[in-house]
Amino acid sequence: MPLIQRRLHRIAVSSFFFLAGICFASWASRIPDIQAKLQLNSAALGGILLCLPVGLLCSLPIAGFLVAKYGSRIIVMLASALYATTLPLLGFANSSTQLMITLFFFGFGGNMLNISMNTQAVGTETLYQKPIMASFHGIWSTAGFTGAAVGTLMVRFHVIPPYHYLCITGLAALILFIFSGKLIRKDSNLDEKQPIFARLDKSIINFGLIAFCSMICEGAMFDWSGVYFLNVVKPGAAWVTIGYTAFMCTMASGRFVGDWVAYRLGMKRMLQLSGLMTASGLLLAVFFPQFITATIGFLIVGAGVSSVIPMVYSTVGKSKVMSPGVAIAAVSTIGYLGFLFGPPFIGFIAQATSLRVSFSFIAVMGTMIAVIATRIRMDT
Repeated sequence: MPLIQRRLHRIAVSSFFFLAGICFASWASRIPDIQAKLQLNSAALGGILLCLPVGLLCSLPIAGFLVAKYGSRIIVMLASALYATTLPLLGFANSSTQLMITLFFFGFGGNMLNISMNTQAVGTETLYQKPIMASFHGIWSTAGFTGAAVGTLMVRFHVIPPYHYLCITGLAALILFIFSGKLIRKDSNLDEKQPIFARLDKSIINFGLIAFCSMICEGAMFDWSGVYFLNVVKPGAAWVTIGYTAFMCTMASGRFVGDWVAYRLGMKRMLQLSGLMTASGLLLAVFFPQFITATIGFLIVGAGVSSVIPMVYSTVGKSKVMSPGVAIAAVSTIGYLGFLFGPPFIGFIAQATSLRVSFSFIAVMGTMIAVIATRIRMDT
């Protein structure tokens, strides 16, 4: 395939990763405003927010089936439209019930987009014949920062959430109009004789377990890094968020260099290195909970987890026993269980013992990434 055609495919897929990231970050940036509008207390808001992961989980098997049956291109287009048009409805919701229903479909559409665009990314990576998956996820992270910054500006200029969200929907519509025609029309590694549903083999399960351990680490850092700095490191109110910021910076930047490193080390060694970095960064913060050492530790954790999920998706998307969409959906299902249930479990451990003990448990999950990686075979 000509170089320019490959680049067009890559730009198109990247644009949909950007769309997904900015839609999610835009929603998250205005949650306090929506909470105030609907006069929700913390408990009520927490219960309502669960509708998003419920929609996500419900979509996982359906997304894999639809991508395998109709191809990822059409599902990317449909899911993008659903995700982007649902966003302003979140802002227009006038009751808890409306918000819950809309959040369910927002989560449903978001994960449909996640599975289908990662399948497109696998196909684009096949055209390049070298790792490029992590760079797509880096664009998602960049979109997240962009969405948060735009949200901050919208709050500052007193733009209410519905109008803010309509602007993002307009941007999404522009992306869909310009780039949908540049997506890959036929998914790579798709054998029409291959069953849409197949029994998970040991290799796919192992990759799912790696995703599970990695997403426990990610979820814990998202939810607990600030709490750890506040209660253990105790740097002062102005510096409480520095641990989370350090983690996010290296996580985002690590995705742009992860492909280069993986190309030279190989996927297996890269996964082993990622797991060891995650564990060592956490243990540094646990054993030396001072400001500088804990910040360095969180920087290392961000770099460690940055490329794990992209590498897992890249590898299972080339599975010889399952269609790409179904394989990605399978490991996503296992992985998201860690993301959803890991942070509450960390809280239970912290309540029973201490935050330092709970972060030691996260370090064990990082070590498990390296251990499981030694047992996997890359030809799934």
